[in-house]
Amino acid sequence: MTFPELGLSPPLSAALAALGIAEPMPVQALAIPPALGGRDLLVLSPTGSGKTIAFAAPILDRLAAAATDRPAGREKGPEAGPGARSGTRPPLPGNVEALVLVPTRELALQVGRVFESICAAGPGLPGRPRVRVSHGGVSINPQMLALRGGAEVLVATPGRLLDLARHNAARLSRVSCLVLDEADRMLAEGFAEELGAILALLPASRQNLLFSATFGPEAERLLGPVLREPLRLGEESPPEGGTMVHRALSVAPESKGPLLRRLISEGKWDRVLVFASSTRRADNVARKLNNNGIAATALHGDLSQAARTKALADFRDGRTRVLVASDLASRGLDITGLPCVINYELPRSPLDYVHRAGRTGRAGQDGLVISLVSPGEEAMLRLIGKKAKLPIPLSEA
Repeated sequence: MTFPELGLSPPLSAALAALGIAEPMPVQALAIPPALGGRDLLVLSPTGSGKTIAFAAPILDRLAAAATDRPAGREKGPEAGPGARSGTRPPLPGNVEALVLVPTRELALQVGRVFESICAAGPGLPGRPRVRVSHGGVSINPQMLALRGGAEVLVATPGRLLDLARHNAARLSRVSCLVLDEADRMLAEGFAEELGAILALLPASRQNLLFSATFGPEAERLLGPVLREPLRLGEESPPEGGTMVHRALSVAPESKGPLLRRLISEGKWDRVLVFASSTRRADNVARKLNNNGIAATALHGDLSQAARTKALADFRDGRTRVLVASDLASRGLDITGLPCVINYELPRSPLDYVHRAGRTGRAGQDGLVISLVSPGEEAMLRLIGKKAKLPIPLSEA
């Protein structure tokens, strides 16, 4: 099946082709037609399976159709969704048409890049949608200025979005499409209050698209205020095409550092993502790797946004071989061709393990996950294997 056969317009399909995306991945083939049709969706699909394109493409296509329909100098009325004919209201500063909520700054930047790359690759797209990205960790003033003329697409983290709304810099009363990316986390307890405040600012009549790699009972209970008769698509299963291998090595806590260095030195990986349990641990592991001649950088929430952006850029571009991250990086980061993830310590939950592992083996490529397991972590390893339905053999280091 091709993108035009899914219902995407020729200009949008051509933009995807210019990016080297000629054929839809399974989640895209499932989600794009009903998304274009205005249905609410709950989509379960593993990391690296193409979820971002699955919601970005129909949003941009419908916005382009709306721009074609809209008379010059006119703005869509509050009742109009993407693709609807326009009303006569003048444009207002801060108006947002499609809102994408994500849990982390890194994911906001990544999703924003996807939208922007499609727009840049498709000069024939009518109305060239304005894409804005807003997140914490940096000054709010440039983001407020960027929204002065409104935005067809706003990708934002919840806390910063509420700050923008309080400053009247982001007006959400005319949002016609809401996307929750990493929806299980957005519906979890830590974001519930902020999400409730945002939902109160949105119009009741809107399309809702929820995408996630996993979806637990807690998130399921909170779906009511968000979705209306949703179409449920996909499942929590690995994408086809690649081989994912999970290994666990039994090692004493004090021997994890030397073992990690040996694995990296002996491995033929060009890049390795290492997960640690805390910011302090991430800093210590990165420092010891550097002291032993292995170029490494830490990535965690205590760094400034500029430092986090640089760490990711250096890792993506190959200037740093090892990125040592807290669970900040377990969701949403799309690092092309990452061959290996090493868990210096096991995460606190099976879902976190799934998201960590999802950084490798993306888009059907091969992937390897190695966990360094001390005796006190063996019970958690068994729980992860059971809950995530993964074979994770434990062997001596």
